[in-house]
Amino acid sequence: MTPLTVLYAGLFYAAGAVLLVGLALKIAGYARTPAPLRIPTTPAPRTRGGVALRVLREVTLFESLFRGNKWIWLFGWTFHVALALVLVRHLRYFTQPIWAPVVVEQPFGVYAGFALLAGLAGLWARRLLVERIRYISTWSDHLMLALLAAIALSGLAINYIWRTDVVAVKEFMLGLLYFDWRPLPSDPLLLVHLFLVAALMAVFPASKLLHAPGVFFSPSRNQPDDSRERRHVAPWAAEAEPRE
Repeated sequence: MTPLTVLYAGLFYAAGAVLLVGLALKIAGYARTPAPLRIPTTPAPRTRGGVALRVLREVTLFESLFRGNKWIWLFGWTFHVALALVLVRHLRYFTQPIWAPVVVEQPFGVYAGFALLAGLAGLWARRLLVERIRYISTWSDHLMLALLAAIALSGLAINYIWRTDVVAVKEFMLGLLYFDWRPLPSDPLLLVHLFLVAALMAVFPASKLLHAPGVFFSPSRNQPDDSRERRHVAPWAAEAEPRE
């Protein structure tokens, strides 16, 4: 086993552990945090079924962003849909045999890489050119955009310019899953791409990208507008209420 294979195997195990543990802790914290008030953004549904449908529309269509700003919605929705297609395409490296839906999606996943870059460019331009957004943007916001763009660019370059042995890459990835390590190709661009992916996995639980799971815990989205029908009492407030 080459030192390079050992190094990257350890890197991905460490990054995967940070990602899984960090996400689990964050999600557990979201779930335990009480919501002291009924604060759904109106107009809001009054039933749990309506709330579930509203969250689904928010996650898939970015409904509130569409109502707020059409241009930001266009870039944001394009980026997220393209990212989903790219991730599905990469499932071919982790499945054997490759699942039928993944096979069908492969051509769309290739071109989605360009859409992903276009969406990122629009979102980054927003942070640089819109004064009120530029004022509240921090270095970490730009760093995350740069990291995502570097991953997309290096991935497209591997696919179109500096090709690598994808069969060997798949054997390496499957080896990580089954703890049966296989040699990793030493192509520089591939190593850069994989390092950037591992870096994204490691920083994800501490970044603003946590809006991905966080949207499901947003009180303004996941609460029904039933304050007139029933009284909402947070768990900690219920314990403090005097008992008769």
